[in-house]
Amino acid sequence: MIYESFARYLVEHKGYDKDLLNLTPATWDFCFKGLVVDLEDGNLVKLAEDGTVLRATHGTNDLSTEEIIKHYGPKREWKHFNSLNTSFTRSAKYYFYDNYFDLPGALLCGRVVDMLHKRGNEVNSDFWKDMVAAIDHNYNTSAFKG
Repeated sequence: MIYESFARYLVEHKGYDKDLLNLTPATWDFCFKGLVVDLEDGNLVKLAEDGTVLRATHGTNDLSTEEIIKHYGPKREWKHFNSLNTSFTRSAKYYFYDNYFDLPGALLCGRVVDMLHKRGNEVNSDFWKDMVAAIDHNYNTSAFKG
């Protein structure tokens, strides 16, 4: 329900593809707690306790070990880990999906990155402004009026 509400806002108010509204049961396998969306490149990463990238996707597409090393170096270090590890704050460079309530947003971020690629658009942090607008809209009390 949260995913559908966010996606519907992006489609109806921001002009995103209607395909964002179509989900299959397999789509939900993408979601797991502790994902970080790197807003600079559209990657979603799962980190070890020391900041090592355990797995990563670009959009919803898994990155191979070689691709992870290409993005994060041979030690697979995520460059923003120290700021995340010390403050757990949100940033203009990343967003930490740290609870189950947030997970539909992680899936939507991945699917938006996929859609941007499909359109031939560059992936950068601009898409995050639309995600925040969807969140704001859906948690505004006017969104609950019948």
